[in-house]
Amino acid sequence: MELGAALGQQAQQRAHHHQAPSAAGGGGGGGGGPCAEMLQVAEEAFRGGQFALAAEILSSQLAELAQPERGLCLRQGDALARAGRMAEALDAYSAAARLARLRPEELRELTESFALSLRDKELRLPPWRGPGGGGGAAAPEGDDPLADPPCCRPPEPLGCPVCRRLLCEPVTLHCGHTHCKRCAQSGGGECARCAARRPASASAPAAQPPAGPRVNVVLGSLLEKWFPVESKARRLGAEGDALKERQELAPALEKYNQALDLASCKCSLIAQRAELCTAMKNYQQALYDAEALCRNKPHWPKGHYVKAQALSGLGRIEEALKEFLYCVALNPEWSSMKMEAQKIMCEMFFPAFENVHDNLTTPFCNRTSYTRLKPVFLSSINTQSSGEDGSTAETSKEASLKLTKNLSQDTDAYRSTESSVSHHILDFSFEDNKKTLGTVLSSLPGASLKRKFSSDGDLQSLGVPIKIPRKDGDASCENPSSLPLTAIPASLVDASDFECSLCMRLFYEPVATPCGHTFCLKCLERCLDHNPYCPLCKEKLSEFLAGRTYKKTILTEELIVRYLPEELSERKKVYEEEMKELSNLNKDVPIFVCTMAFPTIPCPLHIFEPRYRLMIRRCMDTGTKQFGMCLADELKGFADYGCMLEIRDVKFFPDGRSVVDTVGVRRFRVLSHGQRDGYNTANIEYMEDKKVEGAEYEELVRLHDSVYDQAVAWFTSLKDNMKAQILNHFGSMPGKEPEPQSNPSGPAWYWWLLAVLPLENRAQLAILAMTSLKDRLIAIRRVLIFVTRKRPR
Repeated sequence: MELGAALGQQAQQRAHHHQAPSAAGGGGGGGGGPCAEMLQVAEEAFRGGQFALAAEILSSQLAELAQPERGLCLRQGDALARAGRMAEALDAYSAAARLARLRPEELRELTESFALSLRDKELRLPPWRGPGGGGGAAAPEGDDPLADPPCCRPPEPLGCPVCRRLLCEPVTLHCGHTHCKRCAQSGGGECARCAARRPASASAPAAQPPAGPRVNVVLGSLLEKWFPVESKARRLGAEGDALKERQELAPALEKYNQALDLASCKCSLIAQRAELCTAMKNYQQALYDAEALCRNKPHWPKGHYVKAQALSGLGRIEEALKEFLYCVALNPEWSSMKMEAQKIMCEMFFPAFENVHDNLTTPFCNRTSYTRLKPVFLSSINTQSSGEDGSTAETSKEASLKLTKNLSQDTDAYRSTESSVSHHILDFSFEDNKKTLGTVLSSLPGASLKRKFSSDGDLQSLGVPIKIPRKDGDASCENPSSLPLTAIPASLVDASDFECSLCMRLFYEPVATPCGHTFCLKCLERCLDHNPYCPLCKEKLSEFLAGRTYKKTILTEELIVRYLPEELSERKKVYEEEMKELSNLNKDVPIFVCTMAFPTIPCPLHIFEPRYRLMIRRCMDTGTKQFGMCLADELKGFADYGCMLEIRDVKFFPDGRSVVDTVGVRRFRVLSHGQRDGYNTANIEYMEDKKVEGAEYEELVRLHDSVYDQAVAWFTSLKDNMKAQILNHFGSMPGKEPEPQSNPSGPAWYWWLLAVLPLENRAQLAILAMTSLKDRLIAIRRVLIFVTRKRPR
């Protein structure tokens, strides 16, 4: 009875408890089932990498059965394959195939074992280890198997994170990373580096940009200047890709040929052309290109991949299997290639047993069709009775396969097409002669699966061009007429190529707009303060402004850091000096000319003028988060006294306006008036109350308590609606402080009362300018007496 139900999904599931023979078409069992404890030991041995031990246990369990059990045969084959005993493994898989048709996924261990041996003995690459350390599942080893070889990759950081080739029509995404335009479009707006997605548009569909970000003008110009020939080759290759997607195969082929004439590294283009030829059913040319790739780059997985495609198209299945195994050997994580190899091995090694499952009542020894179709190397399965008791004429040992002991040590990294991969891994020994896998496979029924190569007439009938491209395949990967993609010549690096068109200085924190233009971050923000249009092309940037996601263009900044370090150092020094100057809270302090502000009292502001947008942003950038508030003055521009405000929060609107939540900090006196970039500035000195002691202090405390009680009585007497308005705008009245002189500006309740009393701004300014708490208390008491008498009864 068969073990488990999912034999091909996970190897660990192949050693389950014994079931009835009819459950899955397994061999019948009249002599009892296998020992569950021994199967568990075998499974633990397999997981621990002791494959030979696992194989011996499974063999002993099979020997106790009247007829073989399919699940045990499969697991035995897995263990033998992992142990390197390929001949016996094939016997075990053959036994399983006689009981029910093999599925490709059931040959995973065999495929990986072939690939392991191939990687070690022919490619001579270091072995990979699975998560369990036993060489099972492959561990990831480096790059995407379809990526270009290292020699064809551009110098860092000029490669696209998607295709890993030289950037072609570079576009900068909203996150700041740069991709090829086609790669960005195919990614659906998601960045391949950080996985950030393009934010949803807030405007109507008609107002959206036609096709996402435009080509970055600065980066595009740099690539044309630094790599003129290679950039043209990349454009031609990209045009060929676009034509291929539209099924315009002949024009695409011409584009690839033109690109090959220019490219400094031809590998990727030859591979693309080979894939195109395969799509055109021009398998012979595809094979020619693929063989050239494999000769030049024997360790590049994609070369073997395109060769396998071409060989499959030609019907040369055995050679295609070899290339699929190369793919698995070079990149053990390549699951799709592993499955292709498993499918071919399933069809070629065990095709004779596909329908055995349909009629298990007929003894195997009497099935003449099986005897006729059975390949020689599978002769370990009994095919003929030698006596009435059904004993076999030959044993499995006598007709089995064995591992080659004498592999050539001077084998090239890549073998010719005519040599079979198994010729270097296995020798198939028989009684009279030795045969390679290729000669044995030719006798298999699977050989009938080979397709005939299409003739020119067939191609013409399909409407596919039959033009054979120029045979660039023999050429070296390098094109001597083109500049190698190794490094950027210092003579081509010019600081003027990285100059901001607004400040005419080296880019500092470069930001690219959706229209493709690049500016310093601060320069762009200042322009957008005035209107939401690109300073150069005047394209509307409302969505860009609304998102306020001004991410630095990482590639532009990396190029500046790498190739213009001295210029960047000078530029950074200038910027830091500007920030230091702006962060001085005594000299050239920014002044907002608007209304009265008082210490400790909230002062919400609606910022819409461009000059104040700039001012608020600078306060945030410098980290001071402070600016002065003064009343307007007809003669001087603004009053001589004011209050510093501290920004607590800023909320931006899509059009650039903002609401700024501020609170008063301390008073100041203006020493001199000035301006900077459109807004007012001042040199100031901060003001503090003069403290008193002794009898004067006691008098101050009595006055303080008296005025506070008077203020509370006045506020309590107000109508409910008026009190609600005051509370909504200014908050609750602060409590009385035990020490009136503890704050340099006096008690907080006083400034709250001054803000809510119906006084003209000039009167409030006069009180703000006082440095004597006693004088301010007397002044506010007079106001309270006045408003109390004026209140209607």
